[in-house]
Amino acid sequence: MEPEANELPKGLVLVFTNMKNSVMPIWTESTRNLITPVVVLVITFAATVKLSQSLYRYSRRRARNRSETMSPASSSGNDADVRRSRVRSSKLYFDIPNSKVPLIYSSAYDISFLGIEKLHPFDSAKWGRICGFLLVDNVVDKNCIVEPREASKNDLLVVHSEAYLNSLKKSANVAMIIEVPPVAVFPNCLVQQKVLYPFLNQVGGTVLAAKLAKERGWAINIGGGFHHCSGEKGGGFCVYADISLCIHFAFELLNISRVMIIDLDAHQGNGHETDFANDSRVYILDMYNPGIYPFDYEARRYIDQKVEVASGTTTNEYLRKLDEALEVAVHSFDPELIVYNAGTDILDGDPLGQLKVSPDGITNRDEKVFSFARNRNIPIVMLTSGGYMKSSARVIANSITNLSKKSLIDTVDRVIGGVELKHQGA
Repeated sequence: MEPEANELPKGLVLVFTNMKNSVMPIWTESTRNLITPVVVLVITFAATVKLSQSLYRYSRRRARNRSETMSPASSSGNDADVRRSRVRSSKLYFDIPNSKVPLIYSSAYDISFLGIEKLHPFDSAKWGRICGFLLVDNVVDKNCIVEPREASKNDLLVVHSEAYLNSLKKSANVAMIIEVPPVAVFPNCLVQQKVLYPFLNQVGGTVLAAKLAKERGWAINIGGGFHHCSGEKGGGFCVYADISLCIHFAFELLNISRVMIIDLDAHQGNGHETDFANDSRVYILDMYNPGIYPFDYEARRYIDQKVEVASGTTTNEYLRKLDEALEVAVHSFDPELIVYNAGTDILDGDPLGQLKVSPDGITNRDEKVFSFARNRNIPIVMLTSGGYMKSSARVIANSITNLSKKSLIDTVDRVIGGVELKHQGA
């Protein structure tokens, strides 16, 4: 005898048959009424993405055509003057008292967006957790941490085009860049507040870090490292080109003319590579897994020192290749500033990096890079960049602790008995 159909939510009715008590779902009219809006939403999102891509390509063609009609010399000169004016009017550089240490962080770094941020493998609370570990471990006092300022539109225009910044006013474009599709359906004002505002604060931290590094010998932004973003295009959870901005500010305001980027994130840093293509002032050492995103073969042409590490590379092999790379770099370029992109997605178990480097391997890696800079008296900026496991925050905090113990950085309170001490550089 057949039991009565069980009534379930959303119009799904299960009808029991005599075929070994199996259950066959029957989609009722009310179920179809529910599914239809979802299908329409998905199709609308896909169409919006396609349209935004077409508009982006169209804007690039228009910009290229306009530039071709202008005198190259006058255009270049005008661009340089405008950039210089924007940098000099910026408020991202400001004086930091010696009681502070060059560890940069703001609670505004962390992203919390109704739980939607959890749809991306990146731990969007990583930055706050790193800082929390450093405080608990007494590596640094809360009052000694430097809080940066938010980057303004005028600051961003030093590198980014007006067209690119305008494209971020469409939630669908932001959704594509941060790889979280549901963001596309939210009002852009909410996206600006919940997603872009935290990134703007991290950009301010990266830019300020160069000034602090020049003054103190080192600086760590507990954030930043958005190395997939160039002046014209974002991607891979990178909305703003903080590395490129940091370097252009340093060129203009710090009397620096030679910068080395050491990019040790598992992914290729195609953003800064595009921005500094054929720029002899910037030397790029990029050690990355060629078998993962972004597969930007054009940008790879602009890497000065390419070190490819295949999926499955273990700690010892990775560190051996790094030693060899640094040995080559020291004879290839004489930088006045190092920007170190210290992604932890090389960790064993990271779902995107696909390498097999241990937590101790991360600590050794960072120590090698800071020693490389310290032994040559080169100011160094460290950015935390990628890392897609919850354990990354603890690993980064442990590495910074090790740098402090090895006296490669100085994180002690610089105020004793009310007297401000002169901070020692690295």
